[in-house]
Amino acid sequence: MKHNTVEERRSRNSSTFPNLMPTSSHYFLLFCILVSISRTDGTQLIVVNNCKESVWPAILGNGGQPSPKHGGFYLGSGEEVVVEVPEGWSGRIWGRQGCCFDQQTGKGSCQTGDCGGLLQCNGIGGVPPATLVEMTLGTSKSALHFYDVSLADGFNLPVSMKPLSGGGADCGVASCEADLNVYCPAALVVERNGKVVGCKSACLAAKSDRYCCTGEFAERCKPTVFARLFKTVCPNAYSYAYDDSAVLKTCVAPRYVITFCPPH
Repeated sequence: MKHNTVEERRSRNSSTFPNLMPTSSHYFLLFCILVSISRTDGTQLIVVNNCKESVWPAILGNGGQPSPKHGGFYLGSGEEVVVEVPEGWSGRIWGRQGCCFDQQTGKGSCQTGDCGGLLQCNGIGGVPPATLVEMTLGTSKSALHFYDVSLADGFNLPVSMKPLSGGGADCGVASCEADLNVYCPAALVVERNGKVVGCKSACLAAKSDRYCCTGEFAERCKPTVFARLFKTVCPNAYSYAYDDSAVLKTCVAPRYVITFCPPH
Protein backbone atom coordinates (compact mmCIF):
# COMPACT_ATOMS: atom_id res chain seq x y z
CA MET A 1 0.00 0.00 0.00
CA LYS A 2 1.06 3.63 -0.48
CA HIS A 3 2.44 4.98 2.79
CA ASN A 4 4.62 8.06 2.86
CA THR A 5 7.54 7.87 5.26
CA VAL A 6 8.69 10.72 7.46
CA GLU A 7 11.54 11.37 5.01
CA GLU A 8 9.09 11.75 2.12
CA ARG A 9 7.00 14.18 4.14
CA ARG A 10 10.03 16.31 4.81
CA SER A 11 10.63 16.78 1.10
CA ARG A 12 7.04 17.91 0.39
CA ASN A 13 31.76 23.35 18.05
CA SER A 14 35.15 21.50 18.84
CA SER A 15 36.63 21.29 22.37
CA THR A 16 40.28 21.19 23.47
CA PHE A 17 41.68 20.02 26.80
CA PRO A 18 44.48 21.76 28.69
CA ASN A 19 47.65 19.85 29.40
CA LEU A 20 46.99 17.74 32.45
CA MET A 21 49.29 15.76 34.69
CA PRO A 22 48.56 12.07 34.15
CA THR A 23 47.01 11.46 37.56
CA SER A 24 44.20 9.00 38.22
CA SER A 25 41.82 11.84 39.11
CA HIS A 26 42.48 13.53 35.78
CA TYR A 27 41.90 10.29 33.90
CA PHE A 28 38.66 9.79 35.79
CA LEU A 29 37.52 13.33 34.93
CA LEU A 30 38.36 12.77 31.26
CA PHE A 31 36.44 9.50 31.31
CA CYS A 32 33.36 11.22 32.76
CA ILE A 33 33.54 13.94 30.10
CA LEU A 34 33.78 11.37 27.32
CA VAL A 35 30.83 9.43 28.72
CA SER A 36 28.80 12.64 28.90
CA ILE A 37 29.64 13.47 25.29
CA SER A 38 28.84 9.96 24.07
CA ARG A 39 25.40 10.08 25.67
CA THR A 40 24.46 13.06 23.50
CA ASP A 41 25.12 11.15 20.27
CA GLY A 42 21.73 9.43 20.34
CA THR A 43 18.21 9.95 21.62
CA GLN A 44 16.27 8.32 24.43
CA LEU A 45 12.76 7.06 23.79
CA ILE A 46 10.89 6.42 27.03
CA VAL A 47 8.14 3.93 26.16
CA VAL A 48 5.28 3.95 28.69
CA ASN A 49 2.31 1.61 28.98
CA ASN A 50 -0.60 3.56 30.44
CA CYS A 51 -3.11 0.94 29.28
CA LYS A 52 -5.00 -1.32 31.67
CA GLU A 53 -3.63 -4.36 29.84
CA SER A 54 -0.16 -5.45 28.78
CA VAL A 55 1.33 -4.14 25.54
CA TRP A 56 4.14 -5.64 23.47
CA PRO A 57 5.88 -2.69 21.75
CA ALA A 58 7.56 -3.41 18.42
CA ILE A 59 10.37 -1.39 16.80
CA LEU A 60 11.43 -1.42 13.16
CA GLY A 61 14.33 0.56 11.70
CA ASN A 62 13.90 1.89 8.17
CA GLY A 63 16.13 0.91 5.26
CA GLY A 64 18.32 -1.60 7.04
CA GLN A 65 18.82 0.53 10.16
CA PRO A 66 18.98 -1.32 13.49
CA SER A 67 15.87 -2.26 15.43
CA PRO A 68 16.68 -1.55 19.11
CA LYS A 69 15.71 -4.05 21.80
CA HIS A 70 15.81 -6.74 19.09
CA GLY A 71 12.66 -5.20 17.66
CA GLY A 72 10.20 -6.01 20.44
CA PHE A 73 9.60 -6.52 24.13
CA TYR A 74 6.95 -6.96 26.83
CA LEU A 75 5.59 -3.98 28.76
CA GLY A 76 3.17 -4.57 31.62
CA SER A 77 0.49 -2.10 32.63
CA GLY A 78 2.07 0.91 34.35
CA GLU A 79 5.60 -0.03 33.27
CA GLU A 80 8.11 1.91 31.17
CA VAL A 81 11.28 1.05 29.26
CA VAL A 82 14.04 3.36 28.01
CA VAL A 83 15.10 2.68 24.42
CA GLU A 84 18.38 4.17 23.18
CA VAL A 85 18.43 4.98 19.46
CA PRO A 86 21.50 6.22 17.56
CA GLU A 87 21.97 9.58 15.91
CA GLY A 88 20.14 9.85 12.58
CA TRP A 89 17.91 6.85 13.29
CA SER A 90 14.62 6.54 11.45
CA GLY A 91 11.92 3.97 11.97
CA ARG A 92 8.60 3.18 13.54
CA ILE A 93 7.17 1.90 16.80
CA TRP A 94 3.79 0.28 17.32
CA GLY A 95 2.01 -1.59 20.06
CA ARG A 96 0.91 -5.21 19.91
CA GLN A 97 -1.91 -6.48 22.04
CA GLY A 98 -3.38 -9.81 23.07
CA CYS A 99 -0.05 -11.61 22.68
CA CYS A 100 0.97 -15.04 23.92
CA PHE A 101 4.59 -16.18 23.57
CA ASP A 102 6.50 -19.28 24.59
CA GLN A 103 9.02 -18.21 27.24
CA GLN A 104 11.67 -20.55 25.87
CA THR A 105 11.41 -19.90 22.12
CA GLY A 106 9.88 -16.41 22.02
CA LYS A 107 7.38 -17.67 19.45
CA GLY A 108 3.64 -17.12 19.60
CA SER A 109 1.11 -14.67 18.21
CA CYS A 110 -0.62 -11.35 18.83
CA GLN A 111 -4.19 -10.28 18.13
CA THR A 112 -2.95 -7.05 16.50
CA GLY A 113 0.41 -5.82 15.22
CA ASP A 114 1.90 -9.32 15.01
CA CYS A 115 5.39 -9.59 13.46
CA GLY A 116 5.86 -13.12 12.21
CA GLY A 117 4.70 -14.66 15.48
CA LEU A 118 7.82 -13.47 17.32
CA LEU A 119 8.33 -11.57 20.57
CA GLN A 120 11.45 -9.92 19.14
CA CYS A 121 10.54 -8.77 15.64
CA ASN A 122 14.20 -8.41 14.52
CA GLY A 123 13.48 -6.44 11.36
CA ILE A 124 10.04 -7.92 10.57
CA GLY A 125 7.20 -5.45 10.04
CA GLY A 126 3.84 -5.67 11.76
CA VAL A 127 0.54 -6.90 10.37
CA PRO A 128 -1.98 -4.04 10.10
CA PRO A 129 -4.11 -2.59 11.45
CA ALA A 130 -1.72 -0.90 13.86
CA THR A 131 -1.26 2.68 15.04
CA LEU A 132 2.25 3.78 14.04
CA VAL A 133 4.68 6.19 15.69
CA GLU A 134 7.11 7.26 12.97
CA MET A 135 10.29 9.29 13.33
CA THR A 136 13.43 10.49 11.60
CA LEU A 137 15.96 11.74 14.12
CA GLY A 138 18.53 14.43 13.52
CA THR A 139 22.31 14.38 13.32
CA SER A 140 25.08 16.72 14.39
CA LYS A 141 24.82 18.38 10.96
CA SER A 142 21.03 18.52 10.83
CA ALA A 143 19.69 18.57 14.36
CA LEU A 144 15.91 18.60 13.86
CA HIS A 145 13.91 15.50 14.74
CA PHE A 146 10.75 14.73 12.74
CA TYR A 147 7.98 12.57 14.20
CA ASP A 148 4.30 11.75 13.72
CA VAL A 149 1.53 9.31 14.56
CA SER A 150 -0.04 7.64 11.54
CA LEU A 151 -3.35 5.86 10.97
CA ALA A 152 -2.51 5.08 7.34
CA ASP A 153 -2.12 1.43 8.37
CA GLY A 154 -5.23 1.52 10.55
CA PHE A 155 -5.64 1.71 14.33
CA ASN A 156 -5.25 -0.66 17.24
CA LEU A 157 -4.12 1.36 20.28
CA PRO A 158 -4.13 5.02 21.33
CA VAL A 159 -0.58 6.40 21.42
CA SER A 160 1.31 9.69 21.67
CA MET A 161 4.86 10.97 21.29
CA LYS A 162 6.08 14.16 22.93
CA PRO A 163 9.44 15.72 23.86
CA LEU A 164 10.45 16.00 27.49
CA SER A 165 12.36 19.20 26.74
CA GLY A 166 13.92 20.94 23.81
CA GLY A 167 13.11 23.41 21.10
CA GLY A 168 12.13 23.54 17.47
CA ALA A 169 9.66 24.86 14.95
CA ASP A 170 6.83 22.77 16.36
CA CYS A 171 7.81 20.87 19.51
CA GLY A 172 4.29 19.53 19.89
CA VAL A 173 2.54 16.27 20.67
CA ALA A 174 1.89 13.79 17.88
CA SER A 175 -0.99 11.59 18.94
CA CYS A 176 -4.13 9.60 18.51
CA GLU A 177 -5.38 9.70 22.07
CA ALA A 178 -8.95 8.49 21.55
CA ASP A 179 -10.01 4.86 21.22
CA LEU A 180 -10.84 4.82 17.53
CA ASN A 181 -12.20 1.28 17.85
CA VAL A 182 -15.28 2.75 19.51
CA TYR A 183 -16.06 4.79 16.38
CA CYS A 184 -14.90 2.25 13.79
CA PRO A 185 -17.39 1.66 10.92
CA ALA A 186 -18.58 -1.93 10.62
CA ALA A 187 -16.82 -2.36 7.26
CA LEU A 188 -13.44 -1.65 8.89
CA VAL A 189 -13.81 -3.51 12.20
CA VAL A 190 -11.34 -6.25 13.21
CA GLU A 191 -12.67 -8.61 15.87
CA ARG A 192 -11.05 -11.32 17.97
CA ASN A 193 -13.21 -13.52 20.18
CA GLY A 194 -16.14 -11.13 19.82
CA LYS A 195 -14.11 -8.06 20.85
CA VAL A 196 -13.18 -5.16 18.55
CA VAL A 197 -9.37 -5.01 18.65
CA GLY A 198 -8.61 -2.90 15.58
CA CYS A 199 -9.93 -0.64 12.85
CA LYS A 200 -8.67 -1.09 9.29
CA SER A 201 -7.73 1.80 7.06
CA ALA A 202 -9.81 2.24 3.92
CA CYS A 203 -6.82 1.02 1.89
CA LEU A 204 -6.50 -2.16 3.92
CA ALA A 205 -10.21 -2.87 3.66
CA ALA A 206 -10.77 -2.01 -0.02
CA LYS A 207 -7.33 -2.78 -1.50
CA SER A 208 -7.89 -0.39 -4.41
CA ASP A 209 -5.78 2.38 -5.97
CA ARG A 210 -8.39 4.98 -5.07
CA TYR A 211 -8.21 4.18 -1.36
CA CYS A 212 -4.49 3.33 -1.25
CA CYS A 213 -3.30 6.44 -3.15
CA THR A 214 -1.51 4.29 -5.72
CA GLY A 215 -1.60 3.91 -9.50
CA GLU A 216 -3.47 6.71 -11.24
CA PHE A 217 -4.41 8.18 -7.84
CA ALA A 218 -0.83 8.45 -6.57
CA GLU A 219 -0.61 12.22 -7.12
CA ARG A 220 -4.26 13.24 -6.74
CA CYS A 221 -5.41 11.22 -3.77
CA LYS A 222 -8.29 12.65 -1.75
CA PRO A 223 -9.42 11.69 1.76
CA THR A 224 -12.20 9.13 1.92
CA VAL A 225 -15.17 9.37 4.24
CA PHE A 226 -13.31 6.95 6.51
CA ALA A 227 -10.16 9.11 6.51
CA ARG A 228 -12.30 12.11 7.46
CA LEU A 229 -13.72 10.11 10.37
CA PHE A 230 -10.20 9.19 11.52
CA LYS A 231 -9.23 12.86 11.29
CA THR A 232 -12.21 14.00 13.33
CA VAL A 233 -11.45 11.53 16.12
CA CYS A 234 -7.66 11.97 16.00
CA PRO A 235 -6.82 15.42 14.55
CA ASN A 236 -3.12 15.18 15.54
CA ALA A 237 -2.44 12.05 13.47
CA TYR A 238 -2.08 11.26 9.77
CA SER A 239 -5.41 9.87 8.58
CA TYR A 240 -4.20 8.77 5.14
CA ALA A 241 -1.05 8.88 2.99
CA TYR A 242 -1.44 12.48 1.76
CA ASP A 243 -2.86 14.05 4.89
CA ASP A 244 -2.05 17.61 6.01
CA SER A 245 1.65 17.89 6.83
CA ALA A 246 0.80 20.02 9.88
CA VAL A 247 0.59 16.84 11.96
CA LEU A 248 4.31 16.22 11.32
CA LYS A 249 6.13 17.56 14.38
CA THR A 250 9.68 18.92 14.49
CA CYS A 251 11.81 19.33 17.57
CA VAL A 252 15.30 19.12 19.05
CA ALA A 253 15.19 17.21 22.32
CA PRO A 254 17.36 14.54 23.97
CA ARG A 255 14.38 12.51 25.20
CA TYR A 256 10.88 11.73 24.01
CA VAL A 257 8.04 9.92 25.75
CA ILE A 258 5.95 7.47 23.75
CA THR A 259 2.82 6.57 25.70
CA PHE A 260 0.33 3.86 24.88
CA CYS A 261 -3.18 4.82 26.06
CA PRO A 262 -2.14 8.40 26.95
CA PRO A 263 -4.44 10.31 29.30
CA HIS A 264 -6.80 12.71 27.56
